Amino acid sequence: MAEHNSRGFIGNSIMACGVVLAAFIVSNAWKTTNIQQNQTISVTGSAKRSIVSDLAVLRGSVTAYGATNAEAFQNLKYQKKSLLLYLAGKGFPEDKVRYSSVNFYPIFDILQNGMQSNTVRGYNCVQNIEVESQDVYKINQLSVDIGSIAEQGVSYTPDPTLYYYTKLANLKIEIQAEAAKDAKNRAERIAKATERELGPLRSARMGVIQITAKNSHEEINDYGINDVTSLEKEITAVVSGTFGIE
Repeated sequence: MAEHNSRGFIGNSIMACGVVLAAFIVSNAWKTTNIQQNQTISVTGSAKRSIVSDLAVLRGSVTAYGATNAEAFQNLKYQKKSLLLYLAGKGFPEDKVRYSSVNFYPIFDILQNGMQSNTVRGYNCVQNIEVESQDVYKINQLSVDIGSIAEQGVSYTPDPTLYYYTKLANLKIEIQAEAAKDAKNRAERIAKATERELGPLRSARMGVIQITAKNSHEEINDYGINDVTSLEKEITAVVSGTFGIE
């Protein structure tokens, strides 16, 4: 009777150990699977393209002086006539030129102590003039040459020439797609190097589009850069992605 009880006890013990071992194996397998499922790779991809501006704007102001408003205005008209003839000779007829309203600014006498007096000695008459063209190279050359107008007695002060790329909307979509593809390629190489397979995309974040002068070393910032002072530019997109690994 004692021998039978002993055998029963041993059998029950073996069975209990088997249940515990099976539970351990299942638990360990679940933990391993869960860990694998939660393993990810986070990468950043980028893409860059060179672009050439397709719209340029040259702005500047003509300033004329006169003892009175009327005299200053007449002097401005004379200078503007010379400037328009110059622009027409460069391929920009008058109907392609835009003007702002005319502004008058009093010029005060200066006292011996260097302070400004209340006596008006004359007036400056100022008008802004703008030329816009899709022929960006013609505008670029004009911005280089227009300083010579001073030889004709024209007081012209140019602003920095502005260069735009008008097809940015479609280009942004294309270059962000290229950056996302680059991120996936990077993740695949990392997974392959560790003898794993790349899983599905878990999350993605688009960075700010950066438009800089060609070959610029300007530091990229979180707010984005949109250079409008360079004829030739580079557009850069960055995409950060997190992928599962299997």
